[in-house]
Amino acid sequence: MAGHISPLQKHQHLADAVLTSGNRGLVTVIAIVALAALGVGVVLVRQVLAAGEGTDSMKKIAAAVQEGANAYLARQLRTLGVFAVAVFFLLFLLPADDSTQRLGRSLFFLVGAAFSAGTGYIGMWLAVRSNVRVAAAAREATPAEGEPAKDLSAVAHAATKIAFRTGGVVGMFTVGLGLLGAATVVLVYTDDAPKVLEGFGLGAALIAMFMRVGGGIFTKAADVGADLVGKVEQGIPEDDPRNAATIADNVGDNVGDCAGMAADLFESYAVTLVAALILGTAVFGDAGLAFPLLVPAIGVITAMIGIFTVAPRSTDRSGMTAINRGFFISAAISLVLVAIASFTYLPSSYADLDSAPEEILAQDGNPQVLAVLAVAIGIVLAALIQQLTGYFTETTRKPVRDVGRTSLTGPATVVLSGISLGLESAVYTALLIGLSVYGAMLLGGGTLMLALFAVALAGTGLLTTVGVIVAMDTFGPVSDNAQGIAEMSGDVQGAGAQVLTDLDAVGNTTKAITKGIAIATAVLAAAALFGSYRIELSEALDEELGSVGAATAEMLEVLDIAQPSTLVGLMLGAGVVFLFSGLAINAVSRSAGAVVFEVRRQFREKPGIMDYTEKPDYHRVVDICTKDALRELTTPGLLAVFAPICVGFAFGVGALAAFLAGAIGVGTLMAVFLSNSGGAWDNAKKMVEDGHHGGKGSAAHEATVIGDTVGDPFKDTAGPAINPLLKVMNLVALLIAPAIVQFSYGDDKSTAVRATIAVLSGLVIIGAVYVSKRRGIAVGEEGNNERVAKPTDPVTAS
Repeated sequence: MAGHISPLQKHQHLADAVLTSGNRGLVTVIAIVALAALGVGVVLVRQVLAAGEGTDSMKKIAAAVQEGANAYLARQLRTLGVFAVAVFFLLFLLPADDSTQRLGRSLFFLVGAAFSAGTGYIGMWLAVRSNVRVAAAAREATPAEGEPAKDLSAVAHAATKIAFRTGGVVGMFTVGLGLLGAATVVLVYTDDAPKVLEGFGLGAALIAMFMRVGGGIFTKAADVGADLVGKVEQGIPEDDPRNAATIADNVGDNVGDCAGMAADLFESYAVTLVAALILGTAVFGDAGLAFPLLVPAIGVITAMIGIFTVAPRSTDRSGMTAINRGFFISAAISLVLVAIASFTYLPSSYADLDSAPEEILAQDGNPQVLAVLAVAIGIVLAALIQQLTGYFTETTRKPVRDVGRTSLTGPATVVLSGISLGLESAVYTALLIGLSVYGAMLLGGGTLMLALFAVALAGTGLLTTVGVIVAMDTFGPVSDNAQGIAEMSGDVQGAGAQVLTDLDAVGNTTKAITKGIAIATAVLAAAALFGSYRIELSEALDEELGSVGAATAEMLEVLDIAQPSTLVGLMLGAGVVFLFSGLAINAVSRSAGAVVFEVRRQFREKPGIMDYTEKPDYHRVVDICTKDALRELTTPGLLAVFAPICVGFAFGVGALAAFLAGAIGVGTLMAVFLSNSGGAWDNAKKMVEDGHHGGKGSAAHEATVIGDTVGDPFKDTAGPAINPLLKVMNLVALLIAPAIVQFSYGDDKSTAVRATIAVLSGLVIIGAVYVSKRRGIAVGEEGNNERVAKPTDPVTAS
């Protein structure tokens, strides 16, 4: 191509991108849209809280769940606060262009962390107040003696509406805070915004990962423990008030699924915007500082429409019909509005882009068309994954029915069929995501940075559906908790109980769908961040070597797949995903063991529990789960932060790039496998409980309970935690790339410094894993988790 220059030369133009007066006005409007989303969230809060809370017994149980969830999150946030302050100061040690950029990066790290934690807390706060209201709404289906019978579909629709509006609040705060944070950075730091946003994204991702892992360990330890002792050993219902782990189980739904997933999707939102703005300024110049914000701003507006559209109708087959309608209406409107915005805001020729690199200005084609098609790829990807995940996890579809049928031959075949389903579905989902990334890159017309920006725009397109996606996800634990409160209180019987069972099954599907879409956002964000890493690497090499040509040649060499160090990096990236997943699942196993011992002890020492003459000690189980979750989340967190540091300083920037590629590829497959297997097992259990293959209490039911128990840490701990893991590692790599180059080339080259940092990082990882593996199952009062229960222990004799 005439006028072609190296990839390095075009980055010299990055500083030319400025926030024009017109763009400043546009970004200000975008910030106002973000504030409007928060206002809509407040309106929805009032609507949810206006609903009735049911009987005194239901209120009492809900209050216990609220107390436990608040206590856990308060302790978790205090722990993470200390960690956030430490990272705030550590970020000052990393290279930056000037002190303003360095200070802004650290400050907005705290802002990102606070917004991520705040989104999670808001999700939990409302969910623990909404669950009892959903149960109370369902109770209307079973009128008191002498009262006329209520229309069952109207009752189900009212309960669905409350649960989904609760999720809508979380959705509005997710998109509102994410967009507000990014817009504020652009308004304050203008052309330095992409660098400062690296800190914002890291803060959001780190806190989300800790909340996801910690909340996931809490919820699944309680859930597994409750199921194994209550349902399998004692033969009592899932949420029977005689089970000491029931309150902890309901608390866990909120701190894991509500708080954890809300923080997870918030960081996906923030990190995707980080990558889009970094690549946007590198490719679109001035327009790149505003257009990547314009697309998700449209998504905020359409999310409002989608949330209010989910108003169930009498003709709807189930609650899922109304939810699907809201999702697809929102997605379709987003695509139309993005097309209008693209053709209105962007020029029709690359040559007309202000402050764009020469290589981009020389491109043929239309940036308007590229933007529309790239965003469309993201929106269509969300819709396809929604349908694909639903096929593999809905109770009415063949895959889950096949898993349910295997319950007739025992738990082993249930587990095997669920694993098979997860493995197969992971391939199809990965293929969809891979084709989407490839399709977006084809839009770049052979120019790598333009292709990577198209991937980032596809990510922002997917973000236009995030508001509804978060609402769908929160719907799951709210409906699950509602059923738990109804069963524990004993005040919802007959048709009302069936309404809640149906809602819970829909909730299992919505949770599985949102996990699939969250994985897609993680991959698109990670791929875009990979491109950002390349920019960071190019600039650092150019600065150290002082020659654009030499830097280009060096970069091509270090990114060569034939290099042995590159292959090592690829294998280590894949290995970290396996190790991370294993640590998370093992943590659930240990903590669940502690819950099993405690619940067995209470049944043994308080025989009156079974005939209701004695009450179980719910607080003790909540305390076990809280302590274990806070302790166990440290090791996976340290692994995510220090693994890229160790690989990068030990093997170089090329190996670090391969490390990220390996983690993205394997992480995508692993996350979908874990999520869909767990979702299928859970809904197979629901199917048997509804009367198929023997119903509750049958051998088939016991087999599906065991399958569900295996799937719990798959779908709610390890699987979803891979999403923030990928983005944390990408952001850490992005931040440390200049430092690795500094000590690898030029005057500051120092093998000793690189070796020291690599060894220290490796020791941190080894030490954390070693300590984690030496932990036993918690059975003591004060010496919690300090010994392993032996088969001869009296506790295990039961």
